[in-house]
Amino acid sequence: MKQVSKEIESSMAFLKATTSLVLLTFLSATLSLAHPGFNFGWGSGPFGGGSNGLLPEFYQFSCPQADDIVVSVLEKAIAKEPRMAASLLRLHFHDCFVQGCDASVLLDDSATIVSEKKSLPNRNSLRGFEVIDKIKAKLEEACPQTVSCADIVAMAARGSTILSGGPSWELPLGRRDSKTASLSGSNNNIPPPNSTIQNLITLFNRQGLNEADLVALSGGHTIGVARCVTFKQRLYNQNGNNQPDQTLEKNYFQGLKSVCPKTGGDNRISPLDLASPARFDNTYFKLILWGKGLLTSDEVLLSGNEDKTKALVKAYALDEALFFEQFAKSMVKMGNVTPLTGFNGEVRKNCRRVN
Repeated sequence: MKQVSKEIESSMAFLKATTSLVLLTFLSATLSLAHPGFNFGWGSGPFGGGSNGLLPEFYQFSCPQADDIVVSVLEKAIAKEPRMAASLLRLHFHDCFVQGCDASVLLDDSATIVSEKKSLPNRNSLRGFEVIDKIKAKLEEACPQTVSCADIVAMAARGSTILSGGPSWELPLGRRDSKTASLSGSNNNIPPPNSTIQNLITLFNRQGLNEADLVALSGGHTIGVARCVTFKQRLYNQNGNNQPDQTLEKNYFQGLKSVCPKTGGDNRISPLDLASPARFDNTYFKLILWGKGLLTSDEVLLSGNEDKTKALVKAYALDEALFFEQFAKSMVKMGNVTPLTGFNGEVRKNCRRVN
């Protein structure tokens, strides 16, 4: 009788283990279908993703209309205010350079969060949060708790580039949202507008980005504007000697002075690309060659005694297609900086706060 009982127990245990294994396999397959690229840490088999868990097809089954929803909101926002395209592109940069591309930049202050929105590079200048909110609300209606805020920021940056006349690229998706923010990271990792070329190279290298990425991504300044406070030093006291930056073309210098007085006027704005401020093209690089780059960080790509960056500025000024190709590659590379994937982070219901 004891023997029969043991055999029954053994059979039940085997059945339980088999059922668990079948259920686990079924669940992982279902999740992988719903979320292609969902990374269970099981290598690169049928349920694995790319090297960092991101895949262009990530929402193919779980939210196939995601990109169309993003673009529909962007079209209205950019038609209403063309400058918004540059603001959304900048938002992606300022997100990725802090804790990786994890939407930490979107978090408001809370009991547990000190917002990155208060950092020196972001305060009173970072924009586009309301557009991200609109996109998120529409995606939550269509595909609840599926598309992360980090992916929305990445898709908005690509959509803004395309709608401004710039290149497209295949965008790896599957980022998840951070539950933390880093005010100190935002203050220390985002390149300031008065950066030297060495400083720029160091800060880009910190994110795994090289000189080609630095020059191409700086080309994002082909759209958008900058505040007087970011270039005032160039006009009145570039080297601590109460003299302007000698690399500035004279007529351009006089025009900037009329916009940006020596005292006050910090929030007045000037286009980063004065020739075609709302069009994504290679004019930015031509302007640098003509002494009409707005920020010190633009000008030093040419004058900063770094042969690689000088050569790239000249190459992109001559060949727009070459610039577009490298910009697309560099945007993918930047978008892949330490993303949260798999079971890390979360998919926020509201991009401004953790769940």
